[in-house]
Amino acid sequence: MIFNPAHPGEVLRDYLGELTIAEAASRLGITRAHLSRILNGHAGITANTSLRLSAALCTSPDFWLRMQMQHDLWLEQQQSSKFKIHPFPHVAAMQAPGSAMQTQPRSKEMALANAQSA
Repeated sequence: MIFNPAHPGEVLRDYLGELTIAEAASRLGITRAHLSRILNGHAGITANTSLRLSAALCTSPDFWLRMQMQHDLWLEQQQSSKFKIHPFPHVAAMQAPGSAMQTQPRSKEMALANAQSA
């Protein structure tokens, strides 16, 4: 996993170059306040914003969304030790050592296909 990935706002600041926040916001069709929150890491990149950025900067929407996802995931992983999660019983049974069902969890598609053929 990437160590402390940059917030997309930091990268966007570099893309904007010498444009003012007001000018960039106007060109993107968003408020100056919203763009400022993104640039300062207080708001994330939404699907809508990623489409606007991709059109204005000749990038892909995925570029911005993946960057946001990596940043969000890293932040959540820093807090994951606080989660109180208990495996679902059927998953715990499949993973138990010596279990006849010790396998990797199957995808929904595989489970449905096996159920229909039985």
